[in-house]
Amino acid sequence: MRGLWAPLLVVLRKELVDGIRDRRSVMSALIPPLMWPLMISLMLNFAAEKRRQADEIKIPVVGAEHAATFVDWLGQQRGVEVVEGPDDPYTAVREGDVNFVIVIPEDYNELFAQAKPVELELVTDGSDNDAAPFVSRARRLIEGYGRQIAMLRLVARGVSPAVASPLRIKDIEVSSVQQRAAMVMAFLPMFLVLAAFMGGMQIAIDTTAGERERGSLEPLLVNPAPRLAIVAGKWLASVVFACVSVVLTFFLLLRALERVPLEALGLRFELGAPEIGAALAAVIPLALLASGLQILVASFARSYKEAQTYVSFLMFVPMAPAFAVMFSGIDPQPWMAPIPLLGQHVLLTEALKGEPASLGAYLAAGVTVTVAGWLCVLMTTRLFRREKIIFGR
Repeated sequence: MRGLWAPLLVVLRKELVDGIRDRRSVMSALIPPLMWPLMISLMLNFAAEKRRQADEIKIPVVGAEHAATFVDWLGQQRGVEVVEGPDDPYTAVREGDVNFVIVIPEDYNELFAQAKPVELELVTDGSDNDAAPFVSRARRLIEGYGRQIAMLRLVARGVSPAVASPLRIKDIEVSSVQQRAAMVMAFLPMFLVLAAFMGGMQIAIDTTAGERERGSLEPLLVNPAPRLAIVAGKWLASVVFACVSVVLTFFLLLRALERVPLEALGLRFELGAPEIGAALAAVIPLALLASGLQILVASFARSYKEAQTYVSFLMFVPMAPAFAVMFSGIDPQPWMAPIPLLGQHVLLTEALKGEPASLGAYLAAGVTVTVAGWLCVLMTTRLFRREKIIFGR
């Protein structure tokens, strides 16, 4: 065993030094932690700004003279300014000049006096996502005014408004604010898993296909050291870069979320030390499997660029379980923990909800990805005994 560890540590130190000196390896470990928090921060800030803008809304109205009372009521609401609508409301909305237009029919007063339903036109463009918050606010205002008028009509006829509502729904929310926020931000686990795959990718490629292309792999294998020690050293060097990328990504994501006005979106997201530790314990072992797969796949490539093409397809592997967890409504089950990738997504989701799984689930998930990663190392070691792999012929 001593004959295995000594050369393994030498190879590990050599690959780490080379990786730190290699700009591509450093960038692959640092770009995801810097890019994703910035992207998420911009996206959430944009959504919060749209929500704030919807609180200060201009309502274009065509035919305001037909419903003076209704228009006056609109103007009295918080953050609402009633303006004159365009001459051609349909064209104006279609061309994006205004977000929406309310069109009041000429027979409004006649129908209103007869207590008959009045059909107001709310002209919108469903393909304009930017207008959605404003349209939603306008729709709520119209519906609110309609409910008030309905209640007043019942009272005027000596009928209790409660008669019109024989059933009432009392919402009782049993989930915590943290759980609801975690469901909205279900993309966080996928980013952390992708960081485990991207952080050490360049090291995995450079230490296999890259060294073969440069002609330095053959002299390395000539040394009197076990092939397993050489491959394991390269594997662990890639794992170190992947782990650094995961940790940086996670903490920069948390810092980005601290600077986002989540309250404007109706969210509150806070993680304590137990939840942070649980999330890292779920995803860091995945670096062992990710680096093992990348080294194995890159060993089949004849050049650095060819290996990049092969390994890039591995980026689709962690996405399938992520989408399964996010969109299928799968309830977390104990049997999911040992399944590589799926177990990590489930454990991460539970940790971000503030409900970390049991210690046994984390041990099972960690053992399976470690064993799978080690199997990849053993398979790569066998490949490194073939002349076709070593010389690329």
